Amino acid sequence: MKELTKAEEQVMQYSWKLKKAFLKDIVEAFPEPRPAYTTISTVVRVLVKKEFLKFETYGKIRQYYPAISKDNYFKRHMKDVIGNFFSGSVSKFALFFTETEDINLTELEEMKHMIEEKIEKLKENND
Repeated sequence: MKELTKAEEQVMQYSWKLKKAFLKDIVEAFPEPRPAYTTISTVVRVLVKKEFLKFETYGKIRQYYPAISKDNYFKRHMKDVIGNFFSGSVSKFALFFTETEDINLTELEEMKHMIEEKIEKLKENND
């Protein structure tokens, strides 16, 4: 999967939120001070070229929509992160978060509960 720049990812965030939008709608979704219309137009063209956005044409204007869901993008992106930084090991990735000082006992308990639920579902599916 092609990498997105911060600007491209930001435009995609608004595209996912809006679902279908004309360029002016995407520009207006940005908080003040907004980037220039031409800047966002350029980013949108790049996203179309990278096949992250598609469009329908109405006369001279285009209505854009995401070609990839936010969930699919996130899954692919996280797979790349785990592959590049954790040797493809999901357990090393999870361990990384348990070793940070920012995580508290409640969050660890929630993670433990989610993992236990996933284990039970996998056991049920294997029976």
